Amino acid sequence: MSAAVVLPTWASVTDKRRAHIERVTALLDAWASELGLGKQEARAWHDAGRLHDALRDAPEDVLRGLACDVPGYALEMLHGPAAAERLHADGETRTELLDAIRHHTVGSRAWGRLGRALYMADYLEPGRKFSRADRGYLASQVPSDFDGTFRQVLRARLEWSLREGMRLYPEAVQLWNDVR
Repeated sequence: MSAAVVLPTWASVTDKRRAHIERVTALLDAWASELGLGKQEARAWHDAGRLHDALRDAPEDVLRGLACDVPGYALEMLHGPAAAERLHADGETRTELLDAIRHHTVGSRAWGRLGRALYMADYLEPGRKFSRADRGYLASQVPSDFDGTFRQVLRARLEWSLREGMRLYPEAVQLWNDVR
């Protein structure tokens, strides 16, 4: 599958964010191919990559207007729920895709493989500047050890949040408790 990224007309992204979206989508496409996913599942992985940050650079009033059902989320966490709401309003019916996009920044214990893949790809995409060798290694392990790699990525993201004094969202803690 091509990694071509076509964003919806309502998307609000900078050139830098578009490049991130393209890298996440390319990584998901590569994993889908290596895992031999069927056409529909591979399409969902591609769509998750291209749509997960479609509203990342939207104005605050747009994000809050669309993501009104997630009180307590910091502004930078609203783009996933907002994009999922906008997609749903536009007729998107793939629940697993909507859930993956909605929770890609915090995690969800209800996720199947799609949500977990997006969570990993968003963290492991090669354009991020930190821990490049470690993240590259983890990205290469996804096709052969999906669950083990997911556990390592989740742990790394939670440890970073703790080190930086960031809030741990209940969804992330529940997910960790389910996979550890």
